[in-house]
Amino acid sequence: MKILNFTASIAAPRSRVWFVLWNDYSYRQWASTFYEGSYAVSDWQQSSRIHFLAPDGRGMYAEIVEKSEPGRMVFRHLGELKNFAEQPPGGQWQDALESYTLEETDTGTLLHVTVNTAEDFVEAFNQMFPKALALVKQLAENFRITVSALVTSPIAKVWEYWNAPHHIMQWNQASADWHTPRSENDLREGGRFLQRMESKDGSMGFDFVGTYTTVQPYSLIEYQMEDGRQVRITFEQNESGTLVTESFEPEGINILDLQYAGWLAILHSFKSHTES
Repeated sequence: MKILNFTASIAAPRSRVWFVLWNDYSYRQWASTFYEGSYAVSDWQQSSRIHFLAPDGRGMYAEIVEKSEPGRMVFRHLGELKNFAEQPPGGQWQDALESYTLEETDTGTLLHVTVNTAEDFVEAFNQMFPKALALVKQLAENFRITVSALVTSPIAKVWEYWNAPHHIMQWNQASADWHTPRSENDLREGGRFLQRMESKDGSMGFDFVGTYTTVQPYSLIEYQMEDGRQVRITFEQNESGTLVTESFEPEGINILDLQYAGWLAILHSFKSHTES
């Protein structure tokens, strides 16, 4: 086994770098350096399995032997995957360790990566890991949270259900105990929208308000929230339906995972409403 070490200095806090490393959407972006379409399947808890997969079902499986958020993640590789299934442990990767350590600095975060690898992969990893970490740096320093969903409906219907107030009132909630009793939408550049979001028991609520900066029908919507944060939404039709992707600047109160989960839940509510 050969031990390889890589570092990246990132002008972003550790929590943001951690999110970029292990959030599904951003992980797929930087991991594509190793193989296009790469992704990981795991609950990301210590002692859990993780499957590192290519789209065709080939890959590696490992155990998360250490997780200290947002400081350190260590994988111990166990064996290969074929057709999405674990093969018997063994081979040149067995017991190889792969660690990610995030060190807080005066300017942000120093990311250290250590990889135990077979000699056959040294040259490739020496080329690919610096490119992958450059992508992690780019994603963390130009940070947005991104959620997406494939809606199995034509783009005209998706666009209508996304923007019509009477539809917004039916899908715009992250959980069953919330709802949107009022929606106003002036869909044009410079136009404003308002969505009144309340808990169904009436104990809390707020107005979600923004101003449109870009409106390209059936393609792109951009708006600015009242606090100045920017949101970008794209609509892409393909043979399976319409891919809706939202990217937004996070706020500084709630943790990133909670914001990601909330926006994703609303997007899945939209998907369910539109497909039904």
